[in-house]
Amino acid sequence: MPNHLGIPFKKTYTAPIRASVRDYILRHTEDHPDAYKSDIAQWESLRGACMNTAAGAPHSSNVDSFLKYHAQLVFILAKLPSDINLEISYVHPFSASGSIPLTLRSLAFERASVLFNLAALYSRLATAEDRSSQDGLKRATTYYQSAAGTLSYLSSSALPKLRFPADTEEIPTDLTEPFVRSLENLMLAQAQECAWQRAVADLYKNGLIAKLAAGVASLYTSSLEAIRSAPSTISSSLPSTWVTHLETKQRHFRAAAQYRKSIDELEANRYGDELRRLMDAEEEAKKGYSLAKRSSVAPAVIQDIKSLLDVLQKNLGRAQRDNDLIYHCNIPASTAIDPIQEVIMVKSNVPPGLLDPKSLIGSGGILFDDMLGWGAREAVNIYNDNKQTLVKERVVEAAQVLDDEADRLLRSLNLPASLEALERPIGLPPSLLKKAEEVRLEQGPDRIEAYLDDVQHLARRAMSLLDEAMDILDSEASEDEAARKELSLSRPLSHEANRELVAKQQRYRTVLLEAAQSDVTVREKWEESEAAIVNLTLDEEELEALVPSTTVSIDGKVSMANNQTQIYARALRALLESLDDIRKDCSQLVARAQRLVEADDIKPSIISAASNFNRWEELTPAMFVDVSDAELAKYDRYIQGLAEGKKKQEGILEAIKSKNEQFLSSRKEDPAVKDREIVLHNLDMAYAKYLEITRNLDEGRKFYNEMASILLRFKEACRLWSNRRSQEAQSLYQLFQSLSIQEEPKPPEQESPDKPAETSVPEHPSPPQRHKANIPSLSSTEWEPQEFPPAQPSTPVRSRPKQKANLPSLSSPEWEAQEPPTAPTPSHPKKKKANLPSLSSPEWKTEGLAPPPSSSPEPERQKPSTKKTLPSLSSAEWETQELPPPPPPPPVTERRGAKTPRKQRR
Repeated sequence: MPNHLGIPFKKTYTAPIRASVRDYILRHTEDHPDAYKSDIAQWESLRGACMNTAAGAPHSSNVDSFLKYHAQLVFILAKLPSDINLEISYVHPFSASGSIPLTLRSLAFERASVLFNLAALYSRLATAEDRSSQDGLKRATTYYQSAAGTLSYLSSSALPKLRFPADTEEIPTDLTEPFVRSLENLMLAQAQECAWQRAVADLYKNGLIAKLAAGVASLYTSSLEAIRSAPSTISSSLPSTWVTHLETKQRHFRAAAQYRKSIDELEANRYGDELRRLMDAEEEAKKGYSLAKRSSVAPAVIQDIKSLLDVLQKNLGRAQRDNDLIYHCNIPASTAIDPIQEVIMVKSNVPPGLLDPKSLIGSGGILFDDMLGWGAREAVNIYNDNKQTLVKERVVEAAQVLDDEADRLLRSLNLPASLEALERPIGLPPSLLKKAEEVRLEQGPDRIEAYLDDVQHLARRAMSLLDEAMDILDSEASEDEAARKELSLSRPLSHEANRELVAKQQRYRTVLLEAAQSDVTVREKWEESEAAIVNLTLDEEELEALVPSTTVSIDGKVSMANNQTQIYARALRALLESLDDIRKDCSQLVARAQRLVEADDIKPSIISAASNFNRWEELTPAMFVDVSDAELAKYDRYIQGLAEGKKKQEGILEAIKSKNEQFLSSRKEDPAVKDREIVLHNLDMAYAKYLEITRNLDEGRKFYNEMASILLRFKEACRLWSNRRSQEAQSLYQLFQSLSIQEEPKPPEQESPDKPAETSVPEHPSPPQRHKANIPSLSSTEWEPQEFPPAQPSTPVRSRPKQKANLPSLSSPEWEAQEPPTAPTPSHPKKKKANLPSLSSPEWKTEGLAPPPSSSPEPERQKPSTKKTLPSLSSAEWETQELPPPPPPPPVTERRGAKTPRKQRR
């Protein structure tokens, strides 16, 4: 057995690459999955080659398979995000056979595992080399350094990108910084040991060999400290035999370094220092040897340190005799002698294919080369969301706020109804006719009723989706509870594992309940304003009949307002027209901004910026923030235009308030004008309510449609989580069942199910198939209820009518022809021990044994063989008589959890 350790492979299983990649491309990109059929097929081929390599014997040609697959994974991660809903399973390299794999939806996990297996391959190639030759030592050193370099690259490049969701129940402990660093130092220590071995073989100076040995011990110490300082969940994942191996090697090479340095001290006539180093070396070697003997360390390692200990003890005895008889030198303390300087000849060599993946593939073989990278694609999506949000909040909603403020002030001042009542004493104002026509053409009441029904239906649908998601979680909880009744599961309970999903569900439910309350408010608005809004749908003649005209004087002349009132009215009208101009300008700004949003496409700019990076570099959306900010700056002019319009509007509204006060104070109290103003004001308010209700209903429909999309994704997340838990429970159950089958003893042959249970017969020391026969007394009542089975054991056993058995006399010739019947299988549950009567008993003369009646389903066959003579009752043959085998049991269907059947009656 070699005295070096090779890293085992991480076993993996087939992954559904094709289905997951096609689904992701279809859902998240503008491309069609069929455009990447060859890329997906090549991906599956590369992964399959690595799986076969890990399962077979290591060979140097397999290195290219891992390097090429890793290179493609680097390019794939530049095009696709780590989570594309592709479940990848790997088993811990040091886990027992048949262990449950860890499954994650992470391409970063796949890349890190491939690098780990590449390092394992290098280490296996190194341990397979013949280190008894110089060439073998050189190749082993190269492989170990490549393994260390791969682990170093794994630690610096792949592990930082390996992130796990907060709800991940288990993380791969073998892909953690302390674990990987420990293995890297182990590979370097074994490479340094090869360098030390070459120096010993080439007869280098003892001082240099001591320095090389000190370097070996230092690297083993680093490996040991890295794993011991890690958290217990990580340190416990390395086998204890490996930890013992590391410590044994550490002490071995500390002793070897002191031994070689002691020879150097002897040559320099420093006899006291020589003795101290030999004593220190012997102490380290003893500790290492004692530790190795107590643990399951490789015999080669034990033999190495035992050989060193023998040499040390021999040299220490010689040095002590020489010093006692000849030199009489004082032996210094261990701290008084100079420490051995460490010389490390090896380093972590990262394979060039890892640093430059493009060199392995070339420009034409990159998978998904025509696809826009996920980081750039996500940057485009983020920009589109940002511009939509910016225009909505800073332009559209800001303009709506300005309109609402103006409408609110005008309604409070009863404008323009008071002016229109004065300017048009008879008929309808043009503005009212325009508003009524709009409501009539849009079929306002019917539209509102339809929208209310839509909102109610969408609200029920959203709540139904949320309830269905909770049903999935409840179903999983029930399955988990049922599984725990059969298995001892160490995973968290369902209500603990799904805590985050339940909390998210509660937030969604709260939002839906608040939205439902808003829906009630909107319906109440409609019920309050329904009659007024219905009036706006009347024909012009009907609508005019609702609005009273101003009174006419007795002489038939229409009363006119005074001159001062007319002046104020004209001033108010001018201000209202100026306000309309400002509102129109703001509306045009909003329209232009919305048209720009629809036409704005940042994708060319993002592609141009992405071309400045290396093709294998994984791009993130944060790398395109500058481009996004520069593109968003084009909307500043619309925001600035609205800010200027707001200042103008505030000034005009103040002027309208002042001028309206003068207008009201100059008017005469005319009841007819007042009535007309009130009706016109109510109709104007009805139109405003119509706009408000329709806007609220539009927002409600949009909200529920967006909420439905969110809840569908939430429901899918619940389903995936539930499926993952179910698969995990199923895997545990199958493992438990397989272990139960392996541990269950082989059941003995079973009786027919129609036979009653019997008490077990104690076993005898004689062979298990031969038993001592106990025949009851012939006068015993046991002969009467005895049932005889059919002659052929292959037929099902049926109960026969009870018959009384009559034995013939001992001198009867029937004994000579009578063939001993098959041992009966009694149908009663209890056996009694039979006692033979004495030979002189009259029972033998008065009772005979008659054959069973032929009432069985099949006639009993008798062999026409030669006559057999019954042995004497005192003969020993009765004791060794072999009982015939019982009839074969009927086929028994194996069921889960079945107990081992009882022993058959003999």
